Amino acid sequence: MTTLNEPAPETDFPALDTKGGAFGTWLLFTVLTFGLGGLLYPVVTTLVSGAIFPAQANGSLITSQGKVVGSSLVGQPFSGNRYFIGRISAAGNGYDPTAASGSNLAGSNPALRQRVQADSAAIAGREGVKAAQIPADLVTASGSGLDPHISPEGAAIQVARVARARGLSAAQVQAAVQAATEAGGLLGQNRVNVLRLNLDLDAAK
Repeated sequence: MTTLNEPAPETDFPALDTKGGAFGTWLLFTVLTFGLGGLLYPVVTTLVSGAIFPAQANGSLITSQGKVVGSSLVGQPFSGNRYFIGRISAAGNGYDPTAASGSNLAGSNPALRQRVQADSAAIAGREGVKAAQIPADLVTASGSGLDPHISPEGAAIQVARVARARGLSAAQVQAAVQAATEAGGLLGQNRVNVLRLNLDLDAAK
């Protein structure tokens, strides 16, 4: 117990920093973090990726007759009997990359069921096949809504229509499908890039 004649006990509080040392350290750390993470790292990764993977770094663009006609990563709408038709886009008919998304509709959703039934009937009439023969990828959208591929089965039911419209044999069109088929690797499935396939058919005319 402290009496009136005893001095007050000393405290252990640190002395107040009046020289700005803590602020200077914080400012230096902030500047270094911004410089390394916000400037140097993006510049280095952009330059390295552009040097090692130039096509991928620039959007995997596809050119035809010297003009950019699309990307191998983004689907495009096609119409007419001369062309293979890709998957349905949940991002709109224009496959808008800024609106990439799935429909988020459950399999039990009545709106999805009605749309699939209507699309199945349209595809069956267009290709001259039964609705049960239509692969699921032709009546469903991908998770991104921008998938540029269809399954080999989805391409196979369109071969006869495209061959008739182009005056080619089914074997010639099937050969083009084989050339545009990409291997799915260990875990993936083989797939056909619709844009590349249609461009190859146009170039072969």
